[in-house]
Amino acid sequence: MEDIFFTSDHHFGHKNIIKFSNRPFESVEEMDEELIKRWNSKVKPNDRVYHLGDVSLGDSDSLKDILSRLNGKIYLIKGNHEGVATQHKNRFEWIKDYFELSVRDEDAPNGKQKIMLFHYAMKVWRSSFRGTWHLYGHSHGNLPDDINSLSFDVGVDCHDYYPISYQEVKNIMKQKEWTPPFANETR
Repeated sequence: MEDIFFTSDHHFGHKNIIKFSNRPFESVEEMDEELIKRWNSKVKPNDRVYHLGDVSLGDSDSLKDILSRLNGKIYLIKGNHEGVATQHKNRFEWIKDYFELSVRDEDAPNGKQKIMLFHYAMKVWRSSFRGTWHLYGHSHGNLPDDINSLSFDVGVDCHDYYPISYQEVKNIMKQKEWTPPFANETR
């Protein structure tokens, strides 16, 4: 059975991201190898991975090699640094600006959890008042988490450089203090 994973902001091949995001790597080569290792330690070949942007700022040949080594079926939501990644369209199941994912989940309303996937954080999104989740990247953990919002940053800088599974996302969402805005109203 396939699992679903979410991640963002690997910045493969980007030397300066080590400094900008205070990543614990001595070199871009060490970073890239560790990111590949951590990805593959969780993601199996048939798993789905929704990458929410900024795959790489490296060169095309290096990224081609990296993408060939990553497990899973990768779906790319474009970030602001996708010039190199879009040169390898065949490695991605699809490439989109935004996506509304529906996951079968018996604990969710009507048996489906809806998730808005976008590179950037949003304050509101379609059906946010009904319990739809929003996952984003881009901020590298620099936005404070809002305990009252069903959204958070899935970027590698926030999750020990690993992709996170649907179940991990679900567990984080259960800890939120969000309540539907009309929950206390009577009709």
